[in-house]
Amino acid sequence: MASTADHRPAADASSPAPLDKRLITSWSLWSWGNATVSAVMVTFVFGTYIASEAFGPDERGTQYLTTANAIAGLIVAVTAPIIGQRADRAGKRRLWLIINTAIIVALVAACFFVRPEEGFLLLGVTLMASMTLFDEFANLNYNAMIVDITDHSRMGRVSGIGWGAGYLGGIVLLMLVYLGLITGDPPHVFGIGEDDAMNIRVVALVAAAWFLLWALPLLLTRQKTADQDTVPAERISVVESYRRLFGTLIGLWKEDRNTFWFLLASAVYRDGLSAVFTYGAILGTTLYGINPADVIIFGIAGNLVAALGAFIGGWLDDRIGPRKVIAGCLIGLLGSSLALLMLTEERVIGAAADPLLTITPTAAFWVLGLFLCLFVGPAQASSRGFLGRLAPPEKAGELFGLYATAGRSVSFLTPALISLMLLFLDSNMAIVVAIIVTLLFGLGLLVLVRNPTEPAKMRDWSQKS
Repeated sequence: MASTADHRPAADASSPAPLDKRLITSWSLWSWGNATVSAVMVTFVFGTYIASEAFGPDERGTQYLTTANAIAGLIVAVTAPIIGQRADRAGKRRLWLIINTAIIVALVAACFFVRPEEGFLLLGVTLMASMTLFDEFANLNYNAMIVDITDHSRMGRVSGIGWGAGYLGGIVLLMLVYLGLITGDPPHVFGIGEDDAMNIRVVALVAAAWFLLWALPLLLTRQKTADQDTVPAERISVVESYRRLFGTLIGLWKEDRNTFWFLLASAVYRDGLSAVFTYGAILGTTLYGINPADVIIFGIAGNLVAALGAFIGGWLDDRIGPRKVIAGCLIGLLGSSLALLMLTEERVIGAAADPLLTITPTAAFWVLGLFLCLFVGPAQASSRGFLGRLAPPEKAGELFGLYATAGRSVSFLTPALISLMLLFLDSNMAIVVAIIVTLLFGLGLLVLVRNPTEPAKMRDWSQKS
């Protein structure tokens, strides 16, 4: 049986072997194309379309979509580690990436058939939630591949490059569909009108083709992955897979508290990071006076800044360690959020009669909101790099599955805090306060974590006598 060292760069070699730049480029291009799901379909275009009044009164579209996404999130939380574990065991991590990518492309393209009528609402939310579900499964295997393309000493920069590519891909695609299909008077640049929401539905076809085009270089590569060196010793049932999963969790608690605490801490602060993008547009328009028409412009600027942050953070990660990068980003996010909290009303610096500077809420949001985006990118990229350093190559899929499940298991945290804060605050300031509390809690848990120095001890304690 071949050793994983045959194709994975050595972690402690005094002069590390050159990285396969072609493979890293292909891996990053998949992320560039995958921005289709988050930037275009979920956040700025198709999710907004489903939530519109075209699909029924009383915000019915939003209600159906959030319910469907909650169901998809529950499925991910329950199944992600098992899917990763079984992909590792079968040595088919890349095969499942191919399958899940193909399913996502098909689901995105099928959104073209969602016409702006109430009768199509169920089809729309089913396609959107299914897309989110399979995107989680695809990213599980995609993230696990980081152990195949770089060594520990350069994992930060590679993760940063991949994450930054995703942000940049989102910008380019968002500008393409915005300028070509959404803004201006119909027919738009591509000659497509707005009757029957045809211009929005065509966005789905463009987005599907975009993802397929940029995913192909990685999907067609012949590079072997670490799990392919693991010959399955046995075929096990799904029930046995869950038994071994719980055994692994017990093993982490007993033998590897660092990995255990990182999974928990990252789950908490990543919920806060997600909230920055999830609620950013709501905050900008309702609390800080951003024109709704400018939200997509802010989204483009925010993604550009987040990409820059991911690139810089990846470079720092390899020099000072991922824990310091993550902690620094969380502190920066907390500082920016606190400043935003104090600038919901116009502030004057200097004498009232002769002010040196007048800061409006809108200007504050443009500056501090972009600072938030700057810190989100490297925090996400370094978290993946942190876990990549912990992941045993033959069990990377299972560990990244646990990472996904941990995140889903606390994804209620910020929304629940917002609901609680609204009992005491009569405005969307509750969102800012909830994000601050979540990030502060995550930073506190990160104190229990130290930089990874060895692979996670993923021994199955359920097999011990």
